[in-house]
Amino acid sequence: MPNTPQAQTREAFDPRAFFSRSGMGKSVDRYARNQKIFSQGDAADAVFFIQKGKVKITVLSEQGKEAVVGIFVAGQFFGEASLDGAERRTSTSQALEDCLITSITRTEMLEGLSREPNLSAFFVRHLLSRNQRMEDDLIDQLFNSSEKRLARLLVLLANFGEGAHPVPIALSQETLAEMIGTTRSRVSFFMNKFRKKGFIDYKGKIEVHRALLDAVLREKPQIDEDD
Repeated sequence: MPNTPQAQTREAFDPRAFFSRSGMGKSVDRYARNQKIFSQGDAADAVFFIQKGKVKITVLSEQGKEAVVGIFVAGQFFGEASLDGAERRTSTSQALEDCLITSITRTEMLEGLSREPNLSAFFVRHLLSRNQRMEDDLIDQLFNSSEKRLARLLVLLANFGEGAHPVPIALSQETLAEMIGTTRSRVSFFMNKFRKKGFIDYKGKIEVHRALLDAVLREKPQIDEDD
């Protein structure tokens, strides 16, 4: 194939190779489990890309109530609101496990998006995916029972389709309850129910079986409507 601009545009962008190089406004850092990456109120001067691990995003209200608003995994960005002129962080990010994370200064990221078409296309796909996820989450919160919300959340966290096997989930029942807007006791009840149905195994980490994915995708899943 001739080395034309059109052919170059179609070349696959390797985000891990791009973000594994430090310098030019980029730094690669390791974070231990439970270590904070940034805190609510910090200066918003960088974007972050997860090379390895999982990151939890929480928000603290003026009344002191904390809520989990997102869990991000390898291959995803977070903190991108800084690109839109935000001066301060409106949330706190924390490593859920040992992480390898690239931080890119706001200036370098904006310049990179201008000069690297493949980076720009990759980032736009990320934003579109994030927007669709937010819409789906809102619909889920408005119209589905807490049991269905938990089932959907477990399937999403297990990352079906991104590898040969689903990823074990190392989140507490309290965190899961915060993410779907219910109580820990309800989550415990549903988890036991899912285990009895063969949807999950729960021994420290949550092992999600494909049967739960099938139940979520079916028009009439074997998950109750009651809340």
